[in-house]
Amino acid sequence: MKTAVITFPGSNCDRDMRDAVAYVTGKRPLTLWHGEDSLPNGLDCIIIPGGFSYGDYLRCGAIAARSPLMNEVRRFAERGGYVFGVCNGFQILTEAGLLPGALLPNRNMRFVAKNVMLHLPRTDTPFFRHYDRAILSLPVAHHDGCYVASKETLRCLQDSGRIACIYAEENPNGSVADIAGVYSDNFRVLGMMPHPERAVDPLTAGGTDGTGLFASLYNIKE
Repeated sequence: MKTAVITFPGSNCDRDMRDAVAYVTGKRPLTLWHGEDSLPNGLDCIIIPGGFSYGDYLRCGAIAARSPLMNEVRRFAERGGYVFGVCNGFQILTEAGLLPGALLPNRNMRFVAKNVMLHLPRTDTPFFRHYDRAILSLPVAHHDGCYVASKETLRCLQDSGRIACIYAEENPNGSVADIAGVYSDNFRVLGMMPHPERAVDPLTAGGTDGTGLFASLYNIKE
C-alpha cells in the first residue's frame, strides 16, 4: 500500500506518523506539503496527522481544510481511497466535509494529555479488523476534542455502525455519546482523537495498542 502523510504549517505529529507506519509496515510513507496541487500516482492511503495547523486560528482545522492539496484529498476520498486523520487531522476532515460533525473545545476548557481506554463497537472495518478484542488503551493530547453532531447525524452514525471508537471509562472532553472517532459512509475515511501512532513501540509510554490499526489498514501480521 502506497501511503502519504500531509504536513501543514503547525503539524507536529507528522514525523511520529511516518515513523509509526514505517515501524509496523517496514515501508516509509511519502511526505506531502499542504500547498501542493496534485497527488502522486498510485497512492492508496492519505494520513492527516495531529498538531496545530495554522496555529488553530479561526477554528481548529478550518484553514488547513482549505489548503490547495485538500481539494485533491476530497477527490481521492470520492474515488474510494483510504483517508485517516488523527486529532488535528480529525478536525481537518470534519472542516473539509469528509466526516460529519465538528470538534469543539473540551468541556472543561483545558488541554488533556493522558492514556484513555477505548471501546471498538466493531472490528470488521479496514482500520480495526486486526483486533481480536474491543478494548484498547491509546494516548490523547488535545484541547479541542469534544465531538458534537446534530441528533439526526448522531442517529445516522449509530444506525449505520459508523461510530469507530468510544471512550470506555472516562470521557476526557465531553464528546456527545462518548464518541472518540467516526467513519465516512463507505468506511474508508476515519477520524479519531486518540493517537495510535504514539502506541506502536514498546519502548514508549504509549504502549503498543496502536499497532493493530496500522496492521489492519495494511493487512499485515504484527
